[in-house]
Amino acid sequence: MTELPMNIGAAAKTTGISAKMIRYYEDIGLISKPARSSGGYRTYSTSEIHSLHFIRQARELGFSTQQVAELLSLRNDKSSPSHKVKAITMSHIASLKEKIHKLEAMKKTLSELASCCHGDDHHDCPILDSIAHPLEDE
Repeated sequence: MTELPMNIGAAAKTTGISAKMIRYYEDIGLISKPARSSGGYRTYSTSEIHSLHFIRQARELGFSTQQVAELLSLRNDKSSPSHKVKAITMSHIASLKEKIHKLEAMKKTLSELASCCHGDDHHDCPILDSIAHPLEDE
């Protein structure tokens, strides 16, 4: 691991988060503004690097930026009860289930349309027809 404190390039390499995203997370207050070197460069401490790792992992799990901010706050508040973390997680799971359901419905529709398409040299295509003229909800 790179020695600490580290500049933004090293922080980006260590955490797998681009320098641009690190600056964005600073701008929106997800992480605090880091200290600056005598040359004006950002320098990141061990704590800030741990926070960036946490953010990356939470984002990879699909948590929104707002949810990540809440989780970070709960992580940093040693008196916060775990039921708050669980509530955020359960809400996220419900959202994922809804997205999965919608994706499965899209997959089913597209599979049905693909099976109706001859895939030949003719222009007529039920896939294009369906996209151009979707069925009205009854």
